[in-house]
Amino acid sequence: MTRADVIIVGGGPAGAACAWQLRRRGIDCLILDKAAFPRTKLCAGWITPQVVSDLEIDIGAYPHRLLTFKVIHAHLFGMTLKVRSPQHSIRRFEFDDWLLKRSGTRVITHAVKRIAPRSGRYEIDGRFQCDYLVGAGGTACPVYRSLFREFDPRARRLQVAALEQELPYRWRDGDCHLWFFDKGLPGYSWYVPKQNGYLNLGVGGMVQGLRQKVGALQQHWDRLVTRLRRAGLIDENLPLAPRGYAYYLRDGARLTRRGNAFLVGDAAGLATCDLGEGIGPAVRSGILAANAIADGAPYSLEALPRYSLSALLPRPLLAFMHRAQGGLDAIGLRRRQVDRRQAS
Repeated sequence: MTRADVIIVGGGPAGAACAWQLRRRGIDCLILDKAAFPRTKLCAGWITPQVVSDLEIDIGAYPHRLLTFKVIHAHLFGMTLKVRSPQHSIRRFEFDDWLLKRSGTRVITHAVKRIAPRSGRYEIDGRFQCDYLVGAGGTACPVYRSLFREFDPRARRLQVAALEQELPYRWRDGDCHLWFFDKGLPGYSWYVPKQNGYLNLGVGGMVQGLRQKVGALQQHWDRLVTRLRRAGLIDENLPLAPRGYAYYLRDGARLTRRGNAFLVGDAAGLATCDLGEGIGPAVRSGILAANAIADGAPYSLEALPRYSLSALLPRPLLAFMHRAQGGLDAIGLRRRQVDRRQAS
């Protein structure tokens, strides 16, 4: 039996940030992940200055691809807004592996199947044992499935579906472009260049809206590709084969702790309510969980921002965009009136 004070299931940004902070606080921890790193991860791969600050990253010393956007082009109902706010694109293939190595923690490649509380501890697959357990395994996290799902099932109305591809490509426009609500898409599509010849393209929207209003997400992907070809942003003959994934937006108070088990990042459904940003909330929740364990303190996510665009766009424009999407309920902006509280 392998023992650790804390076992973190999932080695993405949430798990790596949690491990990084735990080790800085002098606490032994172990990460279990079903994949060997570096591994492919579907994600637009965009980090904010807040992520850089939270992780204390020296941009100049970061050893992999990182491209800073001085301007973001936000396209909305025929208008284009130039948002002047520095943001950064990275490749998750590189970034996640770098974060994991920087945490300095032990990492074992293992697909977690069974989790059982035993005598105040947690036993995993009869091979691992810990006092504290952190679920950082994304939407399909086994910690959520084993210990939380029964008490806090996810709301279907908050599910986001995305189609995306990241590929080597010598892009000509080095700015980031976002198209909101294009042709009825209940979400947005994106063009995100990466440093040294990589490009990420994608479309994402609320699953319920896609089913009820506008049909398949594939149609929106095809529209995006046509738009990019007509604008000369990609070549006519560029081969594309996007892959899909899904996750959940944040919605009010959720059950994120039971006893000494914690949920962080997408395992807790923390993506922001407007852009579906996952990396920032993942990193912050990982650090907060680590501090709660180190201090023996409550674990609260109330300080996490619920929106990404509020830091970029004027509030009247944000309100207009939300109304255009069919009301607050459609994109999960109205907080559920739930009585769930963190279980002690």
